[in-house]
Amino acid sequence: MRYSSQVKPISYLKANAAEVLKQLADQREPMVITQNGEAKAVLQDVASFEETQETLALLKILALGNQDIDAGRLRPAADVVARLRAKRAGD
Repeated sequence: MRYSSQVKPISYLKANAAEVLKQLADQREPMVITQNGEAKAVLQDVASFEETQETLALLKILALGNQDIDAGRLRPAADVVARLRAKRAGD
């Protein structure tokens, strides 16, 4: 995706806020807002933002898992399943 097609000056945002929000929701593409010719902010619809946050959370879990592997903090899957079953049986 090329963001260059979604670059607008802050004056456009001020004058067309409702239209910008509709466009963000319809197109689900972020918009770069410039001020004095410099990129200053990125706007995106809430659904896209939530998806991004979920993706980042999953990536963090993967990174933490890789750290555990690198540190040797591993257990055989059979041991983990047995422990979970024992815990469930105790409930």
